[in-house]
Amino acid sequence: MAAMTTVPSYAPSLWVRMCHALPRLDLTMQMKDNIFVPDSWEYQQTLLVLSSLSAIALVISLLVVLSFLIHYCCCHRGDRSEGSEEEEEDEDGSTGHGYSGKKGRGICCVTWVAVASVTLCCVAIGIGFYGNSEANDGMYQLTSSLLTANYTLASIDLLISDTISGLQLSVSGPLTSMEELFTGSKPFLVSTRNCRRLSENVISLLSSISLARSSMDAGLGNDSISGASIIPLTPVPPSIAPTVVPSGGLMPSPFSPGWAANTLMVNEDYRWLSYVLLLLLDLIVCLFILLGLAKQARWLLILMTVLAWLALFLSWGSLGLETATVVALSDFCSDPNSFVVNSTHFNTGTSSDVLDYYLTCSRRMNSPFQQLLTQSQRALSNIHTHLSSLDRNALTQFPKAEKSLREVQQILNSTEGNFHQLVALLNCRGLNKDYIDSLKGLCYDGMEGLLYLSLYSFLSALAFTAILCSLPGAWRSFPSESEEYEDSDSESEDPFTSHQYSPSMLTGYGGSQSHPNPAHSRNLYSR
Repeated sequence: MAAMTTVPSYAPSLWVRMCHALPRLDLTMQMKDNIFVPDSWEYQQTLLVLSSLSAIALVISLLVVLSFLIHYCCCHRGDRSEGSEEEEEDEDGSTGHGYSGKKGRGICCVTWVAVASVTLCCVAIGIGFYGNSEANDGMYQLTSSLLTANYTLASIDLLISDTISGLQLSVSGPLTSMEELFTGSKPFLVSTRNCRRLSENVISLLSSISLARSSMDAGLGNDSISGASIIPLTPVPPSIAPTVVPSGGLMPSPFSPGWAANTLMVNEDYRWLSYVLLLLLDLIVCLFILLGLAKQARWLLILMTVLAWLALFLSWGSLGLETATVVALSDFCSDPNSFVVNSTHFNTGTSSDVLDYYLTCSRRMNSPFQQLLTQSQRALSNIHTHLSSLDRNALTQFPKAEKSLREVQQILNSTEGNFHQLVALLNCRGLNKDYIDSLKGLCYDGMEGLLYLSLYSFLSALAFTAILCSLPGAWRSFPSESEEYEDSDSESEDPFTSHQYSPSMLTGYGGSQSHPNPAHSRNLYSR
């Protein structure tokens, strides 16, 4: 198998090499190879072990949050008694429901920790949106290249079928009529039979070129070609390509790029939508947490705490899936040719030489169809020579053969046109370009997008862990309804009891206290 450097315009990126170099352990903690074999149970075990790291991180997060909750619950009574003593000491110096001393510093610290965690979560959400877009762009490039390759393969199959049907029509129709007309002339009969033999030889040679029979079925349908007009060979844009998935979801054999593109497009739509919903959930939780802290709404923070628990589980779960996907993708992208050539899904019905020719497209390699195409070209040229000889010599003696001869010449001209198009399409440059474009979309943009999504999941999981640790302390510091009512009563003035005379109000300007005259008071009431 040729090395990966033989693939032009593609080389594994730095991220692919780094992820591919990660050690692999199976469930028995034994080292395994990092060769991409997705059907192997040993290889699947290595991916499960890497995914289980996120499960371990989830358990650690739960233990951290649980320890903080136990701390808040156990220290709640002590904080109440200390808080009441501080309130009695600071009763003369504080007004309203402000905080002072150690309690005020603790509340400020808890609030700022919650705000910093929400800010980190918002940064992670931005990274997640970028990574989701990059992954979507990579998958779009992959599916577009697969659809283009499927069009090329379907075009090859259509040209072969059209050429074979045209030659069969000429053999069964006008050449048979010419043989009957030339029965009395041996030289003309021999030329006609040579045309028949050469046509049958071309049919046999072209029938052996079965590069993409399944692509014809998936892309352009398997209707009969003979007697029907040829469908215009125009590539279907990926945005409007049909998304027909075979029943049962099983991979067809041999591999069909059209089926793969349609399946990937459907799965990518669900993946992109799932990540958008997850990102929106995280964003809503972060925004409403900030709102709850600003408004000191305890019920809102309790609701957001429940959603934060859900987001925490989703973040660690998505990180596990992304870790396994990134590692498996790096294994594939480090040497994709080996997997494609050795996989039974791709080489069923196709020789390894043909796959190697189209995957590498090296100038030192000859086309595996070169000999067949050369023999077919010579046979068509000999047919053209015999028909030209009959046109010059036989029509003067057998004028009734002119119609059949013109039909054969017309079929031959159409066959030669199709043959030249077939030679151009069988060249490796077109399909190899589609192959390289699909690798770039999957291994460059797709890999980068998955790495950004992994970073988003990790940062959001850390942020939600910190949020769940800080939110109980934040809402516990909020004043309760009874405290707010007592504060409002202490700040309000009672019109019936607040107008008490103080000693200073009863003190005269000279600094002595004035006493009311009892006699004057009796005179006032006696009146």
